[in-house]
Amino acid sequence: MNAMDFENITAEIFRQYQKDHGEREYLLVDVRQPEEYTIGHIPGSKLMPLDELELNLSELPAGKDIFFYCHSGARSQAAAIISLDSGIQLQKVHNLIGGMMGWDGQSLADLPRMAVFKEDTSMPDLMLTAMGLEKAALRFYETVFESHSEAPYAPILETLSRAEEAHARTIYTYWQRTQENPLSFEELFPSLDGEILEGGENLMDAIQRLASLDDHGCRALMEFALNIEIQAYDLYRNMANILTEATTQDAFLSISQMEKKHMELLARVFKECAN
Repeated sequence: MNAMDFENITAEIFRQYQKDHGEREYLLVDVRQPEEYTIGHIPGSKLMPLDELELNLSELPAGKDIFFYCHSGARSQAAAIISLDSGIQLQKVHNLIGGMMGWDGQSLADLPRMAVFKEDTSMPDLMLTAMGLEKAALRFYETVFESHSEAPYAPILETLSRAEEAHARTIYTYWQRTQENPLSFEELFPSLDGEILEGGENLMDAIQRLASLDDHGCRALMEFALNIEIQAYDLYRNMANILTEATTQDAFLSISQMEKKHMELLARVFKECAN
């Protein structure tokens, strides 16, 4: 590939790409500085500052589409040129025109809460932690459904609640492969704490914050739920970005794909909200 053989794309085109492609097919790379990333970043993006890019080029996967972005598009264009000029065989490289300035979608502040996954944890324990996060999300939606069971959007809450258990069952299929005599899902799942949401927030704290939104209507509730799903997506996608063991990485990519579907489901509810 020639160093200038990258494609400039708009934020709109990238969002459509995300809808049409699975999480295993691409990597989104933020080449700004850590403090910029903390202030706000596109969910699911891997931080790789431009000044460290050449040292970390081996982390760019050869079999995936690569999307670079920065604040306005200059640094990401340089990143595209550097990566292609390195001699590393990359599938397809893109530069997000306008960077964060042109990104009018949802963005996240702060770093992904990796602390919920303890460093140097074994793959089975990572899966157990992930199942516990899904249980917390299940409990969250069950609590919300109980207090909004008569609302027109209640079926969506019920769907999301069931989906969180389905997520946990998907993770369980990966976990049981690591065990000689695994407990059944019905035995294991009830034993998990389910106290921490994927964004790192305590479940009870989230429910208390949600209570303050009761007078603000459907859109406020859906915004709250959407933010939880985006944080979940961001966490799992970044876990997949940093993991090297193939089975574990595949598991987290699968989960992030499901979280993305939740985001799309909630996005469709907004037009049905009366307030």
